[in-house]
Amino acid sequence: MSGKINKALLPLSWLYGLGVWVRNKLFDWRFLPVETFDAPIISVGNLAAGGTGKTPHTEYLIRLLKRRYRVAVLSRGYKRKTRGFILADEHADSHSIGDEPCQMHRKFPDVTVAVDSNRRRGIRNLLDFPETQRPEVILLDDAFQHRYVKPSLSILLTDSRRPFDEDYLLPAGRLREPARNAKRADIVVFTKQVQMTKQPSAQADLTFNSQFAYKGLLPVFPEKSAAQKENMERLKKESFSFLLLTGLAHPEDLIQYLEKYTSRLQTMIYPDHHDFSRKDILKITNIFNRIPNKDKLIITSEKDAARLTHNPHIGEEIKGSIYYAPIEVVFEPEEEKLFIQKIENHVTNFKRNRIVAETTDTRKH
Repeated sequence: MSGKINKALLPLSWLYGLGVWVRNKLFDWRFLPVETFDAPIISVGNLAAGGTGKTPHTEYLIRLLKRRYRVAVLSRGYKRKTRGFILADEHADSHSIGDEPCQMHRKFPDVTVAVDSNRRRGIRNLLDFPETQRPEVILLDDAFQHRYVKPSLSILLTDSRRPFDEDYLLPAGRLREPARNAKRADIVVFTKQVQMTKQPSAQADLTFNSQFAYKGLLPVFPEKSAAQKENMERLKKESFSFLLLTGLAHPEDLIQYLEKYTSRLQTMIYPDHHDFSRKDILKITNIFNRIPNKDKLIITSEKDAARLTHNPHIGEEIKGSIYYAPIEVVFEPEEEKLFIQKIENHVTNFKRNRIVAETTDTRKH
């Protein structure tokens, strides 16, 4: 298992676990309200605190479903500087809706993206849209612990290098709730697989494995960059230097990817969701300018790019040199067929059952 367990903190984990148990029992016994909705609500979440790949998997579902349905994504908008329900528009940025929603809004402008820490209110607002705009499927980002909403389908992600059944509760480990609570999920996906080895799990109806694939480099500021897409093999051949700039929970995968294409890699690692200040940008610019190689780029993650795009402190002289590495989820072909079938059947059957129920209700009246 990768990552450390701080056994000295286990007593605090037991206390934390007691609080989680009480909270979940209040939902199980209906002392706290649990609401269902008359629409397919697909939740993507995890048991661990960050770093399992919720956003890339949510984007996979967007690509899959938007071909046939009106899709909306609802997130709480972690670390945004706003409150309440906000619908992403042309003015949206990471400050108004958060990093991940901003990233998804930029990539899928034809998909509705909204944020609200009160997911029930957010779903109601989305379902109150006019019929021609109302979403037919709603994806809940990072909602496994948000039990006020009962999704019609729950997808649980776990890092294959530190799966939930080999981890401990916070603060000794990384789990937000015990591994046994994975039984609430309909699907478990073991992410970041190095090899597509089937992971046994008796805690969900279906278990899948996924990998992450980086797709070259794209400019953070396209209007300032000479190349609208950089080929990694060309950069390797021409011995480019990279300055990696990230605010990720786990940047190791991106580091390993870049190390395949350069022996000249410097890293500037900041905390997850870091909001780069004027001082940060000045330091980054100075370090980049001191790299002796004339062939050099600043590389960042796709999530960080959502913040940097609207950062007022970035000077014009480096904008053309800043690129990000887009990431996509990859399944083994046979597993992918089954995964797609599971998702599509769920949405189709939900809609068919709703039509039958509405027809039956009409006949009664």
